[in-house]
Amino acid sequence: MNMIYLMCELSKQAHHQALYRIKNEHEKEIVFTRLMEQTREVHPGMGLRTMYEMLEPEDIGRDAFIALGLRSGFRLMTLDKPVRTTYSIKTNRFRNLLIEKRFTDVNQIWSSDTTYLFCLGKYYYLVMIMDIYSRRIVGYNLANHMRAESNFDALKMALLTRGISHYHNMLIHHSDKGSQYASDLYTETLDEHGILISMCEEVYENTHIERLNETIKNQYMNRWYITSEHELNEKIKETIYTYNYKRPHHSLSGFTPIEYENHIRNIPLNKREILEIYTIQKEVNEPDPNQLNLFIN
Repeated sequence: MNMIYLMCELSKQAHHQALYRIKNEHEKEIVFTRLMEQTREVHPGMGLRTMYEMLEPEDIGRDAFIALGLRSGFRLMTLDKPVRTTYSIKTNRFRNLLIEKRFTDVNQIWSSDTTYLFCLGKYYYLVMIMDIYSRRIVGYNLANHMRAESNFDALKMALLTRGISHYHNMLIHHSDKGSQYASDLYTETLDEHGILISMCEEVYENTHIERLNETIKNQYMNRWYITSEHELNEKIKETIYTYNYKRPHHSLSGFTPIEYENHIRNIPLNKREILEIYTIQKEVNEPDPNQLNLFIN
């Protein structure tokens, strides 16, 4: 061995140090890979970059962590294409109230939408209501139909979650023009609680809830193997809890929705992060068929 060391111009000490480094790196990779496995058990559709920022692992950089994850088989697979869940009504009764609004607190803007889940050989429809400022899901309901009572059940949960009897026109409920949101039961309930009603003209005027749909469906629910309707309901409950309590958000400075709501309680309104929603409007006298609405956090 001494002759081999000499031929390679390498000392015995350097050789053993190199072996130690290789062994140490291998052991760390095993630890990091196990962390990825454990994280995917809770967040089955979480990307490697988000995973790295949530875990903040020591002794490995972001790019090395992502490369290790890709080598270890943690690349996310693309899932199914969307199915139509909105059947709009033609009405000017409710307009978009979010144009150039500025929000600094929870219970100023809620957004709701319906997404589908294909499970157990049939379609289910998940209605969710999110407080946009904190990204918290405050109400939801799963049903095997798209009738208005499912949306109403989600609304009842949201009202119960917040526990406020009247909002005195300080809260806006924003949705698409789905017929469920224009039903008498739904709109009368919002009116009774002093909640303003806002509806968008186009899907890109409701981007926050659309992103939520994508996350809950394609990063969680579509990645579970579910064998019964009871298990489906339990997984929905578990996923909503995980999203609210365990999933960090870039837009919330790395806080989860619940952490963020607790974080801002002692921050004066005039010192909080401002959520601004801009909409480029077409002129009344000059209709623009290529109207573009931009939502920017």
